[in-house]
Amino acid sequence: MIKTNYKYINREISWLRFNERVLQECEDENVPLIERLRFLGIFSNNLDEFFKVRYATVKRIFEAGKSGKSVLGGEKAKDLLVEITKFVIEQQRKSVEILKNIENELEEQDVFLLNENELSEKQGEFVRKYFNQMVSPQLMTIILNDLAEFPMLKDTAAYLAVKMVLKSDDRTKRTYEKKEKRYALIEIPKGIDRFVVLPKEGNKNYIIILDDVIRYCMDSVFPMFDYKSISAHMIKITRDAELDIDNDLSKSFIEKIYSSVEHRKISDPVRFVYDKNIESDTLDFLKDKMGIEDADSVIPGGRYHNKRDYMGFPSLGRQDLMYEKITPLPVKGLNLEGSLLEKIAEKDYLQYTPYHTFSYILKFLREAALDPKVKTIKITVYRLANDSQVAACLSNAVKNGKQVTLQIELRARFDEQANIRYAEELQAEGVKLIFGVPGLKVHSKICMIEREENDLIKRYGFISTGNFNESTARIYTDYTLFTANEPILKELNKVFDFFETTYKINKYKHLIVSPHYTKSFFLKLIDKEISNAKAGKEAYIKIKMNSFTSYKMIDKLYEASNAGVKIQLIVRGINCLIPGIKGMSENIEAISIVDKFLEHPRIFIFCNDGDTRVFISSADFMTRNLENRVEVGCPIYDEDVKQELIDTYEISWNDNVKARVFNEEQDNAYRVNDKPKLRSQFATYDYYKDKLGPDIPTAE
Repeated sequence: MIKTNYKYINREISWLRFNERVLQECEDENVPLIERLRFLGIFSNNLDEFFKVRYATVKRIFEAGKSGKSVLGGEKAKDLLVEITKFVIEQQRKSVEILKNIENELEEQDVFLLNENELSEKQGEFVRKYFNQMVSPQLMTIILNDLAEFPMLKDTAAYLAVKMVLKSDDRTKRTYEKKEKRYALIEIPKGIDRFVVLPKEGNKNYIIILDDVIRYCMDSVFPMFDYKSISAHMIKITRDAELDIDNDLSKSFIEKIYSSVEHRKISDPVRFVYDKNIESDTLDFLKDKMGIEDADSVIPGGRYHNKRDYMGFPSLGRQDLMYEKITPLPVKGLNLEGSLLEKIAEKDYLQYTPYHTFSYILKFLREAALDPKVKTIKITVYRLANDSQVAACLSNAVKNGKQVTLQIELRARFDEQANIRYAEELQAEGVKLIFGVPGLKVHSKICMIEREENDLIKRYGFISTGNFNESTARIYTDYTLFTANEPILKELNKVFDFFETTYKINKYKHLIVSPHYTKSFFLKLIDKEISNAKAGKEAYIKIKMNSFTSYKMIDKLYEASNAGVKIQLIVRGINCLIPGIKGMSENIEAISIVDKFLEHPRIFIFCNDGDTRVFISSADFMTRNLENRVEVGCPIYDEDVKQELIDTYEISWNDNVKARVFNEEQDNAYRVNDKPKLRSQFATYDYYKDKLGPDIPTAE
């Protein structure tokens, strides 16, 4: 077992610990049963992405003949690959056990998941009809025995590995001796729901997984073979998802990204997962044909893979088995029916989704698109919804004669193809596109408009911690500041100028912009807290973010801790800092919250000798955010908004239901104390509901 470095937790292991917290949600009896299944899907999807990105990176380091100790927190790449595989095998085993327990509890609620051997005659007739009409036309089946080359498997797909033992008699035994076994692959169709809902019987709900529909109808798939036995076990592979962008000067940036995304389909496999009950001869056949060696990450799993599909587990109309839906609240003082720009001109407002409705962003863009006085709209985009109203607003603005400038990040991981499609569509509409800064991803979430008022240009805008995506806004918690503060917006305009004039480094008095200023800015703020602590003054730092991996920032917080600065950290995901170690981090406490919504905001609070300073940002304390991306952080000057951010931070910090404690043991222990139970996400919704007063609906 890899031991924790005396100063840092290994990034990859910390990531797996985070996914373990997601798996804890699957076990939590306070989480509704169908939601627990959906968390299992999130766990699986996270694991897929981990292997595509992080495991693939470590493997590249190892295959390059390097130890990787300098970038892997002191661990050797070879040892880390072995440790990750062991870790994941145990997590997979646990997830299978958890799934079985959930299925047993679902049966107590009259929800039954059947396999192909458990169908009644009537259900069997339904399944065959469903197979013939819906599944068979989309089935991709390959006989493997006589192929010169093994087919290229997709890393987004799951396959049934089929073994048929053919019948033979004495006259044909010699002829068919070598062909007695036939192997085939069936790709599970992606265009069909993975969970097939069978006809309800009384109060009983029945579901069969698509894989078992295919297993039930194997005789229809292989009628040409006279077999005496047939078996089908699931396998899947995960491929390296790193983009290798070529330097061909004759290609446009879009062409390079598209080519790189296409190359992903044939990149090296980094993980092979198989049903642990598969026959040894079938497994050996597959590993031999696929060139899989013992050094690769070979993971025995359960009967079903691609458990990410559980994120879409059918509701069955059983609201009692799901979280109660909340009605997103209005922002106090900001009416969606009037002019947003008029209200924002008077003061700043804070939108905190999903507690607040995302409609304010759409309303802002729609109003800007129609207002004759608005001349320009500038916005950055990292991830858009599949059917994006944000994109529609920008298209509408162009049709109304506005000059629209869009910085779209084509390298947003796993959203490259969607962003290419939007880029091409919006460019055709007349939107001016900017494709980022060479060598840097643009991860900032900013928008600014220019409006002509009394023969002068007046700016309005918003700065966010999350993507302008109405789909994820329902489940991601994120802050968005709406402001007409001219000094801030003047500097926001400088950021857009930088996208077009990348050699010119601007200076900022208000905004905190990566890659040039974010790290140095926060280091200075921490130094000030250190100085105040040494002078005997009150000194504290409170931070909430997604991940914390920058050794430089960790070391600075260790220094602050040793100086007596009280530090509170809320980190959802990876955290390489070790809190609570005497002589190093004894004044640092750190927790992680995993609950109904995905905690996504970044907020930074500094005591500043009693004159509290508060910031929001798109940047985590990760090397990539501080040095290799364009990020924008913003100071909060409006006292009401500042207090709101402090209040919501404190609610999160006081969570003692869904908060896990970071410690040297990395055991993901839930925080336990004698205070009244406080579940921060529920309490945050109540906080905003109370702000609005009585007669506000609490659920749909």
